[in-house]
Amino acid sequence: MTRLIYETHSTTVDNERGIATGWLPGELSERGRAESRELGLRWPDVDVVFSSDLRRAVNTVELSGLTVPHFVDWRLRECNYGELNGAPAGELEPRVDRAHTPFPGGQSYGDVVELTRSFLADVKRWYADATVLVVAHSANRWALDHLLGSRKPIEDLIESPFEWRPGWTYAL
Repeated sequence: MTRLIYETHSTTVDNERGIATGWLPGELSERGRAESRELGLRWPDVDVVFSSDLRRAVNTVELSGLTVPHFVDWRLRECNYGELNGAPAGELEPRVDRAHTPFPGGQSYGDVVELTRSFLADVKRWYADATVLVVAHSANRWALDHLLGSRKPIEDLIESPFEWRPGWTYAL
């Protein structure tokens, strides 16, 4: 069995300003850099780390102090908000409308679920019996919870309030 630990990237300047970064790179804030170091202390015994290829996720891992292999995977990107990448977060509402309908010029949350499903198939194949840390974005957490956790419909997960915690653990 593969143990998968999921963490969101650390706090960014955009998070603090209420901006929906989407597929833009993003920059960790001072608080985010401190959170990255804490992440490494929380999970010293992982075998491998995967992250989104967006700068904020990569930097979270780089600043964590973890010394295990780190691979970036574009399938772990945040939902592409298309024309709304970099817009005030409120402009994405109601997000549930984008469960299966793409943002203008972007993706739907269902698209993120399918990319996550593909990623998980590869992890299961190549990292059986390993502890895998994944650092990505809120859409990926909904996808993981839909596929491995609560198995609730993606619409329900999108509408639930986000409650940060130090990692979510799943079994593959």
